[in-house]
Amino acid sequence: MLGAKLPASFYDHSNKEYLAKRKEACDKALSDLIEYMNQDGFRLGVYDATNSTPQARKLVLQKLDEAGVGAKKIFMEVICDDDNVMDNNVKGVQHSTPDYEGVDPDEAVLDFQQRRKMYMDVYKEVEDSEGSYVKIRNYHKFVMHNIRGYLSLKVVHFTMSLHTMPRTFYLTRHGQSEYNLSGKIGGDSGLSPNGLEYAKRLAKYAEENIGIKEEIDENGTKTKVSQPARLWTSTLIRTKETAQFIKHNELEYEYDNGDKVSWVNFRPNARRNLDELYAGLCDGMTYKEIEEVYPTEFAARQNDKLKYRYQRGESYMDVTLRIEPLAHDLERTREPILIVGHQGIHRILYAYFMGLSREEAPFVRIPLNHVIVLKPHAYGCEEERICLMPKHEMVNDGQDEPVTSMPVKSVDPVMDAPSC
Repeated sequence: MLGAKLPASFYDHSNKEYLAKRKEACDKALSDLIEYMNQDGFRLGVYDATNSTPQARKLVLQKLDEAGVGAKKIFMEVICDDDNVMDNNVKGVQHSTPDYEGVDPDEAVLDFQQRRKMYMDVYKEVEDSEGSYVKIRNYHKFVMHNIRGYLSLKVVHFTMSLHTMPRTFYLTRHGQSEYNLSGKIGGDSGLSPNGLEYAKRLAKYAEENIGIKEEIDENGTKTKVSQPARLWTSTLIRTKETAQFIKHNELEYEYDNGDKVSWVNFRPNARRNLDELYAGLCDGMTYKEIEEVYPTEFAARQNDKLKYRYQRGESYMDVTLRIEPLAHDLERTREPILIVGHQGIHRILYAYFMGLSREEAPFVRIPLNHVIVLKPHAYGCEEERICLMPKHEMVNDGQDEPVTSMPVKSVDPVMDAPSC
C-alpha cells in the first residue's frame, strides 16, 4: 500500500494519520486471513501483526468470530529484552529486510531501534484473560497458557524449535551408485568408482568449508577456526559410503551465548526418515522397464507425480509426512549440517526452505555431485550450488528419469539450470 521504505516516525502512535494508515493495512491483512481460513481444506493460518495493545488483540478476535472463523485462536508473543539477542536480531533484520535495502547499516540499525521504541511506548503483554497464548522470552523461556488440541500442540512444539541464530544447511545426494550407473531406481547398492571419487571430494570440501569458520579480531585480522558441524545420512549403503572419508575430529567449542561443548565433528547420524522414496514393486527397475511392465502405473505417475503412490511403496506426499520431524530438528539445530541424502528427500527439504509449493517439489532439480548450500533468514533463504565433480568426468551419470511437465506457470531457472 505505502511501499517498503517507511521512516520510524510512521510507527508513532500519537500520529493519527499514520495510525489510520497502519490500521487500514492491518484490516486488509486480516481480511486476507479470513478469506484463506474459510476455504475448504485449510486448517492453519498465521496473522503476522504487532497487536501491541489489549484493544488491538480484542478487535482481532472479535472480527474473526464475526466472520465465522471457528478455528482455535492462539496469540504468539515474542519478548526480547536480552541486549545480545537484540543486537544480533537488529543486525540480521536490517541486513535482509526490504525496508532497509540500500540504506547505510548504521542508519538502518538506528532507525529500527527507534521504530521499536515507538511500540514500547504503548506495548502491553498478553494476559491470561485474553485467551490462549504462547509467550517466548529471548528464545530461552516459553510460557504456554490454555493450549489444547492436537494441531495447537504441534504449533507449540514447532515454535519451541525456533531460534534467531544464523545457520547453514548443506544438501548433497550420495555419489553415483551402481544402480545409478545402470539406470535403476531405489535399491540399496553401493557406490560406483565415480561415486567413490565424489565421496573423497566431498570429504575435502566438508573439512575445508563446513568444519571451519572465519573469524575477524579487533585488528581486522582474519583467522580460520574449527567449529561444530553435524553429519546426517540415510540408513542406505550409498549415503554411508559417500560420507565414509569425512574425518571426525574432537574439539572444545564456546558459542556466542557462552555455552561450552565438547564435540565430535561430523559424528555419523544415520536417520531412517532420510531414506529415499520407496518404489515398492518397481524398486530395482529402470523407468523403461516400469513403462513396459506397468504402463498404467507409469502413466498415473506421469499425470500426478506428487500424489502418485507406487504399488506397495510411497508417494511424495507420504515422504513429506515422514520427514516432518526432521524439519523440527533442522529448525532447532544451531550448527551447520551436512545432509547426504537422496534426490526425492532433498527435493522436499529444498522446497521447504525455498518456499516452493508441494506441487513444485517433485520437479526440483537435484543433480549428482553437487552441494546445495542453504542459508535461511527472516525474509527468505539464500542458495548456492557448488559442483565438486563435473559431468564430463563421469562415464555415465545414470540420470534417465522421464521428463514430466511441471504444473506451474513460471519456469524456475534453478530447477532448469544445466549441470556443470
